[in-house]
Amino acid sequence: MKIGIPKEIKNNENRVGMTPAGVAEFIRHGHEVMVQHTAGENSGFADEEYEKVGARILPDIQSVYREAEMIIKVKEPIAEEYPLIHQDQLVFTYFHFACDRELTDAMIKSGAVCLAYETVETDNHHLPLLIPMSEVAGRMAIINGAYYLQKTKGGKGKLISGVPGVNRAKVLVLGGGTVGEAAARMATGLGADVWITDISLPRLRQLEMELPINAHTLYSNEHNIRKELSDVDIVVGSVLVPGDKAPHLITRDMLKLMEPGTVLVDVAIDQGGCFETSHPTTHSDPTFMVDGIVHYAVANIPGAVPHTSTIALTNATLKYALALADKGWRKACKEDKALYRGLNIVNGKVVFKAVADVFGLEYEEMVL
Repeated sequence: MKIGIPKEIKNNENRVGMTPAGVAEFIRHGHEVMVQHTAGENSGFADEEYEKVGARILPDIQSVYREAEMIIKVKEPIAEEYPLIHQDQLVFTYFHFACDRELTDAMIKSGAVCLAYETVETDNHHLPLLIPMSEVAGRMAIINGAYYLQKTKGGKGKLISGVPGVNRAKVLVLGGGTVGEAAARMATGLGADVWITDISLPRLRQLEMELPINAHTLYSNEHNIRKELSDVDIVVGSVLVPGDKAPHLITRDMLKLMEPGTVLVDVAIDQGGCFETSHPTTHSDPTFMVDGIVHYAVANIPGAVPHTSTIALTNATLKYALALADKGWRKACKEDKALYRGLNIVNGKVVFKAVADVFGLEYEEMVL
């Protein structure tokens, strides 16, 4: 199969879809890999490293999309890429369709096969291709939250760890999944007082046992969340409904319960966001203020640490991408239910129910 790895062109997206080590595995399996010139540069991988393992370097993004049967990338295609995607082309990436009608319509029109990393789901409900980036995003949420807690950045002027004789910051993490746990671990490691919420009692019990003593668990409901807002310093929104829009756990009226300079970090923004007042931001302009509350809502947080993120992503995606290339997407999805669940749009048809429901589109179950 002809595999194409384009350079990411979303604002400040420095990751690349595959490391040279990953490309070497495709070559070993007999596939042809085409990498766009400088695609891996911002992740620390030069063209020469890809060439050394057998990849062909193409001069521009148009060439990659034109020649490739399968595109492996990181973030969803943006408007400039829509016309480049063609009928029957397999696109394997993060899509997050449920919060982007324009992207959804464009991929329906393209006739491509859109297989989304974020909805590849195992029988035990693990999301293996979302986990590594969630681990990065959760850690980064605390690093960024602590940074914007500085007075010079619009925050309260608090040090997350405190110092002897001075209170440490209070961090509220909404959602006890992979992002939430990673955020809680980072925040407790920095010395904060951490409260983490979830609607699953078994998950709360697990977190209670595994997290450090400065982490506390709380059942997630509106009453409990409101009670914590009066003295919170950083709130991390990390609730995920696979393939669907995230619920708004912090509404506009709840902002008045917080002190000015409180920092909201909306990790769920690529699925619509956990905060009603959120809208997507970029690494070049990451924050905005609403009612004196700092909002950080960058939709590709792991793009700020692309070397770590690209390696972590390749580690997770490689076996699935190889299966798609070795067997073709139909056979691979038929043999692996996790990959089957990753199918979102196929040849103009919406085959993932949550995406169809959120936009009122016709859903058609994919039969292989």
